Amino acid sequence: MDADRDDAARLRRGDTAGLAGLMGRHQDRLYRYLLRFLGDEAVAEDVFQQTWVRVAERIARYDRSRPFAPWLLAVARHLALDQLRRRRPEGLDEGAEPAAGADADPLAFAAAAQRRARLAEAVAALAPLDREVLSLRFEEEQALPQLAATLGVPVPTAKARLYRALARLRARLLARAPAEEWR
Repeated sequence: MDADRDDAARLRRGDTAGLAGLMGRHQDRLYRYLLRFLGDEAVAEDVFQQTWVRVAERIARYDRSRPFAPWLLAVARHLALDQLRRRRPEGLDEGAEPAAGADADPLAFAAAAQRRARLAEAVAALAPLDREVLSLRFEEEQALPQLAATLGVPVPTAKARLYRALARLRARLLARAPAEEWR
């Protein structure tokens, strides 16, 4: 995105308006990513702030020939991993997604709510790195090349991590409910 490259160049020159432009475009996505990865609002907010400080400090390392968003998420990822190393992942919980379709069939609505709750529980029970790759792929809708860039790995490695995370999620879901329920 040209606006990202322009704002990165402004920030590199010391113009804080560049940082404001980058934050305006990426703050919601970044916070959502951190919240899903870390599973705790307070910790996500701390890492969110640390990420923007780190971006401002290290903007000279950003390669303007590449998209800004994967670089930003890679910076956030490193800070989030540091945070996870400092504390144990047992306390990471992810809440169920809000229910939708209030005027649908009550029985179908209840069954869908139960599936969403089981899915949220299964995702929350995964290791943080599995949650991260699933969040980047399905919540942030990153294609494999972007996913690989964010994770700092080759595309085949990103693909393998995604496959393993999906396999672990599938195993958890099938352990909680029969396969027919997930069709």
